[in-house]
Amino acid sequence: MMFFLNLSAFGRCSGISFVDSTMVPVCHNLRRYANKVFKGLATDGKGTMGWCHGIKLHLVCNDRGEIITFCFTGANVDDRDPKVWAVLAKTLYGKLFADRGYISPRLFDMLFEDGIHLVTGIRTNMKNKLMPMWDKIMLRKRCIIETINDMLKNTAQLVHSRHRSVNNFIMNMVAALAAYCFFDNKPQALQGYYIENTKQLMMF
Repeated sequence: MMFFLNLSAFGRCSGISFVDSTMVPVCHNLRRYANKVFKGLATDGKGTMGWCHGIKLHLVCNDRGEIITFCFTGANVDDRDPKVWAVLAKTLYGKLFADRGYISPRLFDMLFEDGIHLVTGIRTNMKNKLMPMWDKIMLRKRCIIETINDMLKNTAQLVHSRHRSVNNFIMNMVAALAAYCFFDNKPQALQGYYIENTKQLMMF
């Protein structure tokens, strides 16, 4: 399955990439101490939606909404962990857009040495700095990967809390990623931009 995904299903980096992570719970939080299937594998982590006992999916997509690469870690692993980026950064180049959770001078320098320019927003307690208008526009398009996470969970049924084995869990995760690759309604970052420019040209 992984060979098929890398060969025929996954997209390729186009110089514009988006990265994000999402929690994949393996059981309800109240039953995390009684869960024996994922003992030693699933961990407790806190995301934007609160605490979760499970696995974290790190995802990278291009501007056409195609998945480029992914990585599974424990729910308590930081998004800026160098071990995570040792996997994600292998096929990337150009500009990589992320949320404020990826702000790290060490990560920026590490990716910049590999030809990857990490672009993030700034926190409220940080000094404002100049940013090209193109980067600001593309940061607003970062919702594309949020849409992908939503489609994986609600349409491809990525989240499933009744697994009886770790192998079944991993197969379900990979199958959900494969199913998304064949969706016809993938979100695109520059689709509206091209449509707006076409309308302006038609007016002239």
